[in-house]
Amino acid sequence: MSELRWNPLLKEWVITATHRQKRTFKPPENYCPLCPTRGEYPTEVPDKNYDLVVFENRFPSLKLPPPPPEVTGTSLYEVKPSAGVCEVVLYTPDHHGHLSQKPLQQVEKLIRVWQDRYLELGQKKEIEYVFIFENRGEEVGVTLHHPHGQIYGDPFIPPAIKKQLDASSEHLNQNGECLFCRILKEEAEDGRRIVASNDSFVAFIPFFARYPYEVHIYSRQHIPSLAELDETNIKHLAGIYHQILQKYDNLFGFPFPFIMSIMQKPTKSGKGENYSHLNIQFYPPYRSKDKLKYLGGSESAAGTFINDTRPEEKAKELRDTPPGGNS
Repeated sequence: MSELRWNPLLKEWVITATHRQKRTFKPPENYCPLCPTRGEYPTEVPDKNYDLVVFENRFPSLKLPPPPPEVTGTSLYEVKPSAGVCEVVLYTPDHHGHLSQKPLQQVEKLIRVWQDRYLELGQKKEIEYVFIFENRGEEVGVTLHHPHGQIYGDPFIPPAIKKQLDASSEHLNQNGECLFCRILKEEAEDGRRIVASNDSFVAFIPFFARYPYEVHIYSRQHIPSLAELDETNIKHLAGIYHQILQKYDNLFGFPFPFIMSIMQKPTKSGKGENYSHLNIQFYPPYRSKDKLKYLGGSESAAGTFINDTRPEEKAKELRDTPPGGNS
């Protein structure tokens, strides 16, 4: 069963997908469903080897065509079919092959895959937003360890993303500029929170960071989405993305867990060119080498984050951490 249920308190959709209780949970390495098929055990990829692979999630939260809702909505509790797409992106056939350890060209290929999926999924009439993300590490709830990310073709703009886009739209109307462009300008002028940069992108821990090692990557140009990236942009984005992954993994000497999300222009709203600004946001749960940041009542229930570190200090730690090498 899968359906959308409206939360009138928060004014946002909740996806109810009961069949996901049956999804694969921490299988042994020799039964990983994301590895190439070798021997008698079938996997999601029937070939003996692969480069990058995209396929539909076997346990999707959203589906085309969607199943009919199993409950009837009311004037207060609206219900809609869970129309959309859920895809899995495999970064490498190597079960232990962290993307930070792979050649830069592999990251470039991944960005081209993201661009392709944004363009194709965005053409479907049911999809309003293409949400590209990665959950990395058991600390953020990962149940399959093989390096992979996910892509959701959502029938609505996800609430956290909508809030940021609405703020940028409001700032544009009041000040005549994209809010993301203004944030990047402030961070560049200050400089203390910059972690890495190149000709096309800047990585920094924002002034308002909620997590100690939260890194955002902004395009220097006002680029609304992955669709507008040219070959130079792709190479530069791959370079800084790869660099941040390596810095994370070298910071404490182990693969750094995080949630990564890509912020970009909605696909069906018919607007957003002037206030949507391509950026990538990382949310790592570690606050020190041996301490995790758990979300307590203030964060989870009230929505008020407490960062018990200074972004300027954490940015310097990451800036001083060399990229490269194996973790």
